[in-house]
Amino acid sequence: MSPTSSSQPSPSVPESRPPAAAAQDDRFVGAARHPAAVILLAVTTLVAVAIDLVSKDLAFKLVANGPVVVDRQEVLALAAQSPRLIQTLIPPHPPVRVVPGLLDFTLVLNPGAVFGMGAGRRIFFIAFTGVAITFSLWMFHAWTRPRDRAAHVAIALLIAGGLGNLYDRIVHACVRDFIHPLPGLELPFGWSFMGSREVWPWVSNVADLFLLIGIGMLAAFLLRRDRALRRAESAQISGA
Repeated sequence: MSPTSSSQPSPSVPESRPPAAAAQDDRFVGAARHPAAVILLAVTTLVAVAIDLVSKDLAFKLVANGPVVVDRQEVLALAAQSPRLIQTLIPPHPPVRVVPGLLDFTLVLNPGAVFGMGAGRRIFFIAFTGVAITFSLWMFHAWTRPRDRAAHVAIALLIAGGLGNLYDRIVHACVRDFIHPLPGLELPFGWSFMGSREVWPWVSNVADLFLLIGIGMLAAFLLRRDRALRRAESAQISGA
């Protein structure tokens, strides 16, 4: 007797997707649901905040002739008269030459944001920092994939920079700065910028440095990702 044919349907083979389509589907997979990505973000943020706060404490203990204590009530009292008066809380002191011509340490109290802008608007910058940190967390979830480690580090540096200066604004009512790059280096031809002839007249801190590094890393990540997606789309079109 000859064997009978089976009436059961043959198993279906899943339809394979072209690489470009897979790349399109994977663009906005949230990293917040992946423990390794969350741990990297959290650890990098905590370490960066600790580095910023410790560096500020050490600078205000060691750079001047004696430890400089920044009292919140004194800062608020002087800022009520004029935000620029809070700098009188820093005793006159010569800058510490870390690398001659490249880096000095000198103490400055900043009543505003990055580069001293917005003096006297402490409450606004506290609120703005909260919004910026929230947006950074949203970027981590919505814009990055679990394997985008460079983007996670960049976002962590942005959050850490915001938290480091937010701590100062809440605890000290101002931001403690001490890093002065390119001290004394002047613009050529007698040019000036914002009333100063220095190439870099601002004094900043490690939190500001983390913000700049994070912005640069995140911009580079987005450019690389956009180029990869365009290449994938071009490959899909040419292979169609």
